[in-house]
Amino acid sequence: MRLSRYFLPVLKETPAEAQIASHRLMLRAGMIKQASAGIYSWLPLGYRVLRNIERIVHEEQQRAGHIPVLMPTLQSADLWRESGRYDAYGPEMLRIRDRHDRDMLYGPTNEEMITDIFRSHVSSYKDLPMTLYHIQWKFRDEVRPRFGVMRGREFLMKDGYNFDLTKEDALHAYNRHLVSYLRTYERMGLQAIPMRADSGPIGGDDTHEFLVLAETGESEVFYDSEITDLKFGDREIDYDSVQQCQSVLEEFTSRYARTDETHDPAIFDQIPEDRRRVARGIEVGQIFYFGTKYSEAMGATVQGPDGKATPVHMGSHGIGVSRLVGALIEANHDDKGIVWPWEVAPFQVGIVNVKQGDATADAACDALYKELTAAGLEVLYDDREERAGAKFATMDLIGLPKRITVGPRGLEKGVVELTDRRTGESEEIKPELVAAALT
Repeated sequence: MRLSRYFLPVLKETPAEAQIASHRLMLRAGMIKQASAGIYSWLPLGYRVLRNIERIVHEEQQRAGHIPVLMPTLQSADLWRESGRYDAYGPEMLRIRDRHDRDMLYGPTNEEMITDIFRSHVSSYKDLPMTLYHIQWKFRDEVRPRFGVMRGREFLMKDGYNFDLTKEDALHAYNRHLVSYLRTYERMGLQAIPMRADSGPIGGDDTHEFLVLAETGESEVFYDSEITDLKFGDREIDYDSVQQCQSVLEEFTSRYARTDETHDPAIFDQIPEDRRRVARGIEVGQIFYFGTKYSEAMGATVQGPDGKATPVHMGSHGIGVSRLVGALIEANHDDKGIVWPWEVAPFQVGIVNVKQGDATADAACDALYKELTAAGLEVLYDDREERAGAKFATMDLIGLPKRITVGPRGLEKGVVELTDRRTGESEEIKPELVAAALT
């Protein structure tokens, strides 16, 4: 993509309404535009990051054996009345009526709808286990939407739902989701700590939230510092193995880590004092096991091995896809702008032509752009008629992992400059070696 043809409405001044780094930088970098309170349009740069996160989530869900579907944003109130949640959910639910005076709602979550899909098509235990998931827009009418996409009213979420014959099978699904979430967040360059949490209006006794440590987090968290040394890494996991998934859960949940809602000072005080940490965290996902709460209320049963109708055991598992954009920026920025991890960056490489119009520099940039694009890299070429300082400032603001600076002086020596956004380190390199250095 050539910047002269791209839509990137960067702002020089910080908008007054932006209180935290991610909100400020998303507005300044031209990633989003507020449509109304807590609702945003995703502009091209932000949309690319959103889709990269969505891609990683899809890949890791399907690696774990979960099956993608897509459910609508609008749901019938009748399903929620079956489960008993229509009146109980509270004012966060946006309730509407269609032209035929039928009660509808803009879905804040999808337990009822997925249960209806399951009960309509699955009748035998032989079809279990099954996990269905989708990535879809949700709406929760927050009383005080703030902090940009971190606490908006409309948001993109991955929500998955497991259906199992027994509690033991459902707890394996719970563990399987925990493993897949650890992989997902680490691929994005994040350390998301699983913490014992409160289930809220979804219900259930077994639940963990995944939190990214950040000063701007909405939750106070208490944890053993040893947990921050844990990494999932590149280990291979058989998601069908109960033992392997259970061992990962035990590894990542055996140290104390809780949100303020479930914090137990008596247990926390047993940790050596030098390892006790109190911080703030951003929730980026949550997993639940809630048994037969919805299957019993809505008649989602299968014929068991004994021939009797058995309500299935269920759980739900969410990842805040749009919220992750904000969380990533909170964890990856400096005083110049965003510092994107490689896998989620809107473009991986930026080319800066410091003397646009110079025949040699133009030709070198065009050649690099074609070669890197052919090598499978996402490249943004700043070919604007703009001074070099402004181009560097834009690249620093939008935070692409690598920048290639091309100018007549360097080309006279047969080199271009390759700069790492995170470390700030630069090296001179021959143009023909750039592709190999980046792939």
